[in-house]
Amino acid sequence: MQNPNIARAKETFNSRLATLEHLLKLAEQHFDDESFLGERIAADMLPLGTQVAFTCNQPRNFALWCGGEPMDNLNPEVVSIAQAYEHLENTQQLVAEITAEDAKLEETARVDLSEEMYLELSGRAYLDEFLMPNFYFHLVTAYDILRMAGVAIGKSDYMLHLVPFVKKAGAIES
Repeated sequence: MQNPNIARAKETFNSRLATLEHLLKLAEQHFDDESFLGERIAADMLPLGTQVAFTCNQPRNFALWCGGEPMDNLNPEVVSIAQAYEHLENTQQLVAEITAEDAKLEETARVDLSEEMYLELSGRAYLDEFLMPNFYFHLVTAYDILRMAGVAIGKSDYMLHLVPFVKKAGAIES
C-alpha cells in the first residue's frame, strides 16, 4: 500500500505544477515574446526560467529518489516557453509514476549541496524539510516575478487547487 504521505506529496506537487503552468499561460498572453523568462526580482536573484526549472527539480528529484535513481537537476537555462512546458510535463509524468511503499520515507536521502557539502536526511525530513520548502520558494518566486513584471495575476491564480472547494452562499448544492 502506498504511503499516504507520498500520495499527498504527489497530489501537492501535481496541483502546484498545474498552477505554475497556469501562471505561464497568463504570462504568454501578457507578453509579445518569451523575454519574460529572463525577468527577475533583483539583480542577484535567478530569472523566471530558472525558477521554473528549480520548481520542477523538487518533485523530479523526489520521484527519482523514490525509484532508487540518482537525483538529477534540470538545466537551469530555460530560454523558451516550450522548454518550460516540457520541464513541467516531464516532471508531472515522473511524479505520476511514483510507486514507493511506506518504508521509503524511513530510508536516508543524501542531497549534494556542493562538491564538499551534502545533507543526509530521513526520507520524511527530505520531503518535509527540504523538498517542500524549496518547491514553494521557487513557485512563489516565479509568481512574484510575473506579478512584478505586470502580469495580471492574483491570489486566486496561485490558489487554484482550492477551486473545487469554493461554494457560493445561498446556492443549492446538487
